[in-house]
Amino acid sequence: MNAIKNNIPNAITSLNLLCGALAIIMAFKYTPGGPDLYPYPALCYLLIALAAVADFFDGFSARLLHATSNIGAELDSLSDLVSFGLAPAMVLLCLMDINGAGNWAYVSLLIPVFGALRLARFNVDTNQTTTFTGLPIPANAIFWIGFTAWYAQFPCEPWIVAIAVVVLSYLMVCPLRMFSLKLHSLSPKENWAQYLLVISTIVLVAVLGLPGLAALIALYVILSLIKRDK
Repeated sequence: MNAIKNNIPNAITSLNLLCGALAIIMAFKYTPGGPDLYPYPALCYLLIALAAVADFFDGFSARLLHATSNIGAELDSLSDLVSFGLAPAMVLLCLMDINGAGNWAYVSLLIPVFGALRLARFNVDTNQTTTFTGLPIPANAIFWIGFTAWYAQFPCEPWIVAIAVVVLSYLMVCPLRMFSLKLHSLSPKENWAQYLLVISTIVLVAVLGLPGLAALIALYVILSLIKRDK
């Protein structure tokens, strides 16, 4: 029974990885002018969102069952790289290719490369419990869901996309301290940025739809800069 209990979190983490892998496959399934078997790239977004749910519950279940392990932590990072680094990068690459970006599309590969650097540093840094150093890779995925949802409707010059990729890649490895959404108290004075971000999520998505997620992550970075200076 202990063996089963100890592997429940790893099984949930594996679902995270599976959803990320399926999102990558779905990204390459779309053919312009062909039959639309699903609303592209909505299914990719759904799979990445399911990966995020699994990512939350694997840690939750590990703490609940007292089944944390070094293997579980490494498996979690590997799964996050696929689901929140490689999967959104492949959605972006395919959309850029569809819109005739040519070799510019390969700039999207910077996303998983810098995502891997971000996760590797997180794994050896013991100071990222209540705050993060650099943009967390799930937040990176949220941005690219929003950005690609906008780009799918309003294609822009590939160099503009390249700038966005470079900026987001740098944010994942930069020394900026970014706040966590985990609350240690309900004090509005201490957690004003967290509360503002939650309210902004509702407003931005209600007004802009999925593209509002990109604006949300931009706001998260700005709030982190403001909170750091206080």
